[in-house]
Amino acid sequence: MKLPGHDAMARQAGENLITRRVKLPRQVVDRPLRQVAKRLLMALAVLILTTLIVWIDRDGYHDNANGKVDFLDAVYYATVTLSTTGYGDIVPYSDSARLTNILLVTPLRVLFLIILVGTTLEVLTERTREEWRLNRWKAQLREHTVIVGFGTKGRSAIQTLCATGLKKDQVVIVDPSAKVIETANAEGFVGVIGDATRSDVLLRAELQKARQVVIATQRDDTAVLVTLTARQLNRGAKIVAAVREEENAPLLRQSGADAVITSASAAGRLLGLSVLSPSAGTVMEDLIQQGSGLDMVERPVKKSEVGRGVRETEDLVVSVLRGHRLLAYDDAKASPLQLTDRLITIVRAGGTPVGGQPE
Repeated sequence: MKLPGHDAMARQAGENLITRRVKLPRQVVDRPLRQVAKRLLMALAVLILTTLIVWIDRDGYHDNANGKVDFLDAVYYATVTLSTTGYGDIVPYSDSARLTNILLVTPLRVLFLIILVGTTLEVLTERTREEWRLNRWKAQLREHTVIVGFGTKGRSAIQTLCATGLKKDQVVIVDPSAKVIETANAEGFVGVIGDATRSDVLLRAELQKARQVVIATQRDDTAVLVTLTARQLNRGAKIVAAVREEENAPLLRQSGADAVITSASAAGRLLGLSVLSPSAGTVMEDLIQQGSGLDMVERPVKKSEVGRGVRETEDLVVSVLRGHRLLAYDDAKASPLQLTDRLITIVRAGGTPVGGQPE
């Protein structure tokens, strides 16, 4: 298969070099401008309160200019006092004014400084906090799932996996679009911005520690390159890839994919089946959609089922996985079950056997 556009992809990767990074889901916080506005309002409230305190006890203060303290002088004194400037042209000389400065004005000055300095410290510590969260995430991440591509196919794959019990904190999304990663973050997923054909991007997603990888890119040539890179980084991970054209599926398998789904052919077969029998098409769509109606699941053979045929199990068995060989229904029907086998069965959503009772 020819890989068109590889040079353009390389150029795009170079342009995105500085933007490749891990983005963790953010906690719900106010926007920066709103945070600054809140702090400014708090500082203004402290200034107004201090001005009122000085104005109420204005007879206890002395202005070196004219001896009297008016409202403007009270505002001026509150401002220079809270900012610790202290020119000394207006001073408290009565006992009540000095006591008020000790008990009220000084604590307000400290509060005022905390508000202003806190804004600066929050900005300075934001990067450190993000680095700490990132390091903690990397240390705890194990046996996770990496989804390459957060388009229609990638979203559907995640919905199916989450419906079977996969937690969102065990999923990492890789996509070259910053907006797409922001959307993934908003839904609670960790995202990595960058070109997944590059090993450093996949390493940011901790793919070397992943249990399974889903490749749902828009282009078949990109899927091939991602599969090659992913298999090189992780020899033991299960890699499932989607391609548009069926002729490219063998190349994906040669590149290291354990399973390849041909989206165009699968959709075409479902369309043809729906034309021949709309009801059969509805049933197939129900099987594909996890969590409602009927689900297709894989499970191990129970000890009580060893030596029996597939018709003697309580589930509706459609195939048997024996080692690396998938037995067709007819072959599985004629062969007794082994303890190491795995059964591909159809069950009701929630795990109830078809025609049986919950275990």
